[in-house]
Order: sequence, then C-alpha cells, then structure tokens
Amino acid sequence: MMAQGTHDFVPDPRNDAILINVNGALVPRAEASVSVFDSGFMLGDGVWEGIRVHRGRMAFLDQHLDRLWEGAKAIAMDIGISREALERRLYDTIDANRMDACHIRLMVTRGIRSTPYQDPRVIVSPATIVIIAEYKDPLPATVEKGLSLFTVHVRRGDPAVQDPKLNSHSKLNCITACIQAAQAGADEGLMLDPHGFVATCNSTHFFIVRKGEVWTSTGDYCLGGITRGNVIRICRDNEIAVHERNFSLTDVYGADEAFVTGTFAGVVPAHTIDGRKLTDGRGPMVERLQGLYRALIEADIAVRGRP
Repeated sequence: MMAQGTHDFVPDPRNDAILINVNGALVPRAEASVSVFDSGFMLGDGVWEGIRVHRGRMAFLDQHLDRLWEGAKAIAMDIGISREALERRLYDTIDANRMDACHIRLMVTRGIRSTPYQDPRVIVSPATIVIIAEYKDPLPATVEKGLSLFTVHVRRGDPAVQDPKLNSHSKLNCITACIQAAQAGADEGLMLDPHGFVATCNSTHFFIVRKGEVWTSTGDYCLGGITRGNVIRICRDNEIAVHERNFSLTDVYGADEAFVTGTFAGVVPAHTIDGRKLTDGRGPMVERLQGLYRALIEADIAVRGRP
C-alpha cells in the first residue's frame, strides 16, 4: 500500500481552472509563471505561509501575517506592500475563484536578480508575491486513521546554521527527511534536534500523550507553528496538562497516543512510529483535540471581518 502523507488531499478537477495571483495579476493556472532570475527559483530566497479558508474567511490570518512579516524582517526583505493590501490581494484571489473553502499557499520571494548570485544587492525588482488557492481537503482516512512516522537521520539544525524558526523557501533539510521517511515506507519523517531529543516532523509538528498529559518539544528547533501554538492554547484553556519539554524516542515509544499538527490537516493521529504501533487510529485525546480545534477555527472566523 502506498504511504499517504499529511498533505495528501481529495483530488478536485476544479483546480485545473483556478486563477493564480502573480504580483496582483490573476492569471490562469497554465499561464502562471515567474522569472528564471527570481530569487525563490534561483536560491530559495523568500518566506511563505499556508492558510486555510473556512466559510469564506481565512483562519488565524493575523497569526500567519505576523509570522510572514517577522520572517521577512529577519532576512532583511521588503515585502513591498502593506498588510492591508496583502489581505485584500488574498481575498481578491479567492473571490475571483469563487471559493468558500480552500487552502492557500502565499509565497513571497526577494524578487528578480540581475544575475545568478546570492548577494541581495543584485535585486532589480520589488518582491515577488504569488498566491495559489486550491480546493484541497485532507483525506478523511488521514484525519481518522492517521499516519506512520519514521525517525530520520536528518536533524533539525542549530539556529546558527539555518534557523528552523524561519519559514523559508529553502526546505532541502525537510525534503531530504521526507525522502528518507518515504523510502522507509512511512508517511512522514520524525526529526530529532542536535542533542537527540525529538524536535518535529518534516512538514508538521509532533506531540505525544502520556497519562493524560500532552507533550511537545521545547520549540527551540522547530518552526513557530500556528496550529502547534493553537493546540497548546486549547489544552491550557480546557485544563488539559500540556508541556513544552525535551523528550526522547524512549518517551515516544512508551506513549499512549501521538499526533501531528499543521495548517492543512489540523490535528492528525500518528498511529505508528518506527514500526511501533501506539494506536489503531485516533485515540481519545486526539479525538477530543480535533473537536476543540474545529471549535477554535469556528470562533476565529466568526469574529473575523474582511476587506
């Protein structure tokens, strides 16, 4: 049986005819392109966000835009438009596609370079901003039955090398982890930190459940995940003990449940790690957290206006 990743989705033929927003222009999917001199294509120089749309509203948009602007500031990149203008551009994209529910990939690169070279001083254009909105729902089996994980040799690195908190276009570290997990027959790679403690997965954040408590990593060696933070928040708001702490694979193998989080699929059970089966599908804590997370989304979009 072919492994299924957290980002596998139900195919939708409507995606063949979507309009993609390239620097404010809406163009058919088949015609959407960027220059071969674009910083993202050439060097992976940029930042991005994945955003979920529910009932015509973007969930947790302020948190996503905060992270986008913080990442751009950290790499000394000027996004070139205001938050308000970018929000309008996002809504223009889903409105043009007549979408009420979808998944958005928002990508911002440093712009076009005059020559293939890494120095940002050769930039000759404003930042490139691409918005792809697609009809994408996670596979029901993924949400209900969950995933298998495999611990890979690729580590989440020291922030002095490439800070894993930066949501950059440079994802080769995660891609090599994903490749190793897939070749081992698993759905996603579980990654350790430089000290051998569990850090995160290659495209999601990782949690375990032990004796009614929810554990996740310290966060020192992983992206500041929006869904990760929201799950920690709902645990605290609902008197579920939650800890951000160092823990090892020994703690994982002895856990009662495990799960991963991400914007695309929300809260997803991890039933097997390194061939060790924890649950047959989602356990009682994961099922409860899935319900609480859905309620948090509904609460967020209920109060969210739009331009």
